[in-house]
Amino acid sequence: MTSLKVFTQTSDKPYNRHDYKIVCNDGKEVIFDNYEDAHVFWFQHSGLYLNPIEVLDKKTNKGFK
Repeated sequence: MTSLKVFTQTSDKPYNRHDYKIVCNDGKEVIFDNYEDAHVFWFQHSGLYLNPIEVLDKKTNKGFK
């Protein structure tokens, strides 16, 4: 039996390395800075926005706020 590798938390700061884009059927793009808001928007407008949520890298190289 092999042991599992355990990871430790190194920071309590909020972490988000991605933005999230929804492309509407009419070509309009909506960009969110967190997945939860993008997910809620997509479900609330699923009749109009059937495209998948695209994950975008943030413009900065840092993930911590």
